[in-house]
Amino acid sequence: MGHYSIKELEALTGIKAHTIRIWEKRHNIIQPERSSTNIRTYSDEDLKKILNVSILYNKGYKISKIANLSKDEVLEKISEMSDETKPEIEFFIDQFTISMVEMDEVRFERLLSDAIHKYGFEQSMTQIIYPFLRKIGILWLSNNINPAQEHFISNLIRQKIIVAIDNLEHEVMKSAKTVVLFLPEDEMHELGLLFFHYIVKRKGYKTYYLGQNVPFPDLKKSVEKVNADIILGIVSYVSS
Repeated sequence: MGHYSIKELEALTGIKAHTIRIWEKRHNIIQPERSSTNIRTYSDEDLKKILNVSILYNKGYKISKIANLSKDEVLEKISEMSDETKPEIEFFIDQFTISMVEMDEVRFERLLSDAIHKYGFEQSMTQIIYPFLRKIGILWLSNNINPAQEHFISNLIRQKIIVAIDNLEHEVMKSAKTVVLFLPEDEMHELGLLFFHYIVKRKGYKTYYLGQNVPFPDLKKSVEKVNADIILGIVSYVSS
């Protein structure tokens, strides 16, 4: 179970803290737990409800009307929105967050496929998946997701990127430059590198994907072996 402060809820949902308080007090949208010092604590259910309510609210529904809807009615209206021609990108980000909290693979796969169909693979990655991954970062910092949830969702995204790479019509020209892609030792998060692999390969470069946790001597040998023109890697930066 997650335990969120109101500021964390604001960061995850995009709804201002004072608005959440109004929804809570005037419309009884959620009922957070309170400490002995009256500090609010919100659960996973509260997070999911605020995310769903915010989707309807941002579509023009009055909060007083939303407050009178049952949970099933809210979900039904959101489902109807997912069938619209141009749903807002925020809809997908919020629904991805709910799918991750619930570890709902079928729902996540369907949403991601819908996003790629409507926006294309690259736009889905840059405008939906990466903002969603930033939300995962907030959840990590607030200790509200566990490693299993993070690995679960990362592997689903990883599979989609690999499929997109495999589906590229790629005919390398003799004059194409050679690119070696790698993550250095102790770097294990490869989603960014995989997406770079997709971009570079789509642009016609000859690619060698070494993957994660590559020791420098092995990288050096590989670069010399294929006579690489470009070496592309990602290094995490943590400020002190």
